[in-house]
Amino acid sequence: MNSLAKKMYLPFLGILFLAFGGCKSAQNNSNSIVSDSMEAKASVSKNQPNISALFANSVGYAIFPNVGKGAYVIGAASGNGTVYQNGKLIGYADMKQVDIGLQIGGKAFIEVMFFQTQEALDRFKGGNFELSGDISAVIIEEGASKTVDFQDGVGVITKAKAGAMAGISVGGQKFEYFPTK
Repeated sequence: MNSLAKKMYLPFLGILFLAFGGCKSAQNNSNSIVSDSMEAKASVSKNQPNISALFANSVGYAIFPNVGKGAYVIGAASGNGTVYQNGKLIGYADMKQVDIGLQIGGKAFIEVMFFQTQEALDRFKGGNFELSGDISAVIIEEGASKTVDFQDGVGVITKAKAGAMAGISVGGQKFEYFPTK
């Protein structure tokens, strides 16, 4: 392998290792994830009446409080979260994302998925749920109230926590659901 190819693949392999290799199932750290999810819910709801109303009125929602993403042309992200129906914890979820494009950097963020209908929540709970790249997440910023767009009964919001990333990419997210015991 020539040195240029090594320079291209080594960062990518490191990103994949960090994003996927270091992840444990959401069930393994249930107390920590539930606590982190409650903090994330408070964080995204703060000064956001529209988001607070979504938590109160949605059939269900999934909160991924600590999603990590890294990218060097090819990007990968991963996170664990909690799933709620009518405000009650019903399970845990793992999220994986892969995308490609002109991108570089790393970031941590909160992601929340709102389920507008029982059918949308049931699809998520059915396992191997995927979000395609054409679903756009509303980015929550301090003091800026946003309206969430729903596609097929699912709306997504994100809030940055740390890091710096630049670029444009396409990809998708895949979720796995684990009911509480």
